[in-house]
Amino acid sequence: MDEDLDQALGAVGPRLRELRRRRETTLAALSAATGISVSTLSRLESGARRPTLELLLPLARVHGVTLDELVGAPPTGDPRIHLRPITRNGMTMLPLTRRSGGIQAYKLVLPGGGERREPDPQTHEGYEWLYVLNGRLRVVLGEHDLVLSPGEAAEFDTRVPHWFGAAGPEPVEFLSLFGRQGERAHLRARPRARGAGD
Repeated sequence: MDEDLDQALGAVGPRLRELRRRRETTLAALSAATGISVSTLSRLESGARRPTLELLLPLARVHGVTLDELVGAPPTGDPRIHLRPITRNGMTMLPLTRRSGGIQAYKLVLPGGGERREPDPQTHEGYEWLYVLNGRLRVVLGEHDLVLSPGEAAEFDTRVPHWFGAAGPEPVEFLSLFGRQGERAHLRARPRARGAGD
């Protein structure tokens, strides 16, 4: 085997362990998120199991890193960020952050005609902050059924049943900040100077 390849693969285990510890997650939680058994994850982290593409792809996705970052590939000198949109059930999600753990940022685009769809609220761990860019966003949050317009924001605990959809025939674009550990988005504002408009 090529010595450089052997070294790169040998460094994957400690890198995986560090990513998991930074996210403050257990092997059991990572197993549930990736579908990879706890014993395989443990052997990967210790170096007892050789990493394969089938194992690394779901781990990179869950940790929010690229395969290059996971295996420590040398930089190519290209400074551009190559973000890849994910499309599910008509929704397009573009990750705006690439670091693992902490608050993650996404731009989401939902197709129009959401008022004809029946809401299917979901729950999961975390805290989310939304900001509407274009279109009108229907947010079903527990007992509330709201419509947010461009420039409006909302934040909520994602353990409350929630659902999003376009509130009209046109698509809706919005930003989402999401933290798995329940971090809240805090806005800081400078206090208004006295005498200005008083």
